[in-house]
Amino acid sequence: MNLTVTLLLDPHGNARKGVLADYSPGKHKEDAIQKALEKLNRALPQDAKVIDFEIGTYTTPVTRRTYAVAVAVYNAPLEVKAFDEYTIKERRELLAKVLRDFNYNPKVLNISEIARMFGVSRDSIYYDIEQILKEGKKISR
Repeated sequence: MNLTVTLLLDPHGNARKGVLADYSPGKHKEDAIQKALEKLNRALPQDAKVIDFEIGTYTTPVTRRTYAVAVAVYNAPLEVKAFDEYTIKERRELLAKVLRDFNYNPKVLNISEIARMFGVSRDSIYYDIEQILKEGKKISR
């Protein structure tokens, strides 16, 4: 039995994407399918949303043993992390995304509120923005 999976992922969605595949032998078709689904459900991350799935079965001609193969594509929520637990790199990546969305205009940001959210000084946020804008100029050249 061969299995080929083609998958197109959208990287813009805010979720951890994944594919699970598992197989299980059984005495008959329903038994094999039930066992394969149980194994797949145990392996799915908590709160995962199954986008698509497929189940196939195969019965061997001599032993009459049935095998079920289950494939599931899922989106799982990203781990939620408090802002004050962000590293400098993570903080700058988030600030860079926000600045990019606002066309690199730092005047639209409430620096005091951002500093309070991250648990750092306003000077740290100003320095982060300065570094992000410098990197943006290097890339645009």
